[in-house]
Amino acid sequence: MNAKLIMAVVATSVLATGCATTGSAVSYGDAQAVETLTKDFGSTDLQMIAAKMVDDMLTFPPVVQMTQTRRPVIVLDRIHNKTQEHIDTESITDTIQNKLINSGKFRFVDMKSVNAMAQQLAYQKQSGMVNQATAVRTGGHIGAEYMLNGNLSSIVKNAGGKSDVYYKFTFKLQNLQTGIVEWTGEKEIRKAAKRSTFGL
Repeated sequence: MNAKLIMAVVATSVLATGCATTGSAVSYGDAQAVETLTKDFGSTDLQMIAAKMVDDMLTFPPVVQMTQTRRPVIVLDRIHNKTQEHIDTESITDTIQNKLINSGKFRFVDMKSVNAMAQQLAYQKQSGMVNQATAVRTGGHIGAEYMLNGNLSSIVKNAGGKSDVYYKFTFKLQNLQTGIVEWTGEKEIRKAAKRSTFGL
C-alpha cells in the first residue's frame, strides 16, 4: 500500500469519527428528575439535602421567632467532606443559601467575595481614578450574627456483588456572639447498587 493510499484511508477514518461524534443526539433533561445512574453522591442527593435543611430550619420555633420582625445576618462556613468521594460541597451550600435568601427570612455575608470587594474598595480609594464623592467608604460592612456549617460523611459496604452506601449530612446554626448552637438538622440517605457480572 503506497503512502498516498495510506493517507487517504487515515483521512477518511478521521472524517468518519468526527461525523459520528458531532452527529450524536443531545437532549435536555429535567434538572429536578431523580438521578440514579450510580450509587455515588448526585444531584438528587444535593436537592434532597438542601430542601430538608431549609424546611427544618425555617419551621423550627426559635428560628421562626427570631425571624418574625427582622432578617438576621448569616455567614456560611464550608461543609467538611468526610466521605471518600470528591463532592462539590460548595454546590450544597450555594443551594441552601439561595433557598434561605429567597425565603425572605435571612441576609447573608459572602466570605468568598471578601477579597474581590477589598480590591474594589482599595481601587476606589487609592487609584486616583474614582470621584471620591461617589467612592464607597470602608468600614460599613455588617457583621454576621450567626454561622451555618456542616459535615457530610458516608459508610460504604461491599459484599456478594452488592454495594451499599450510607450518607449522613448534619448542619447547624450557631450564634457567633454566644457560641450557642441555635438549631441543628440532619439528613440520611441510603443507596444500594448491584455490581455487573462483567464488571461494568
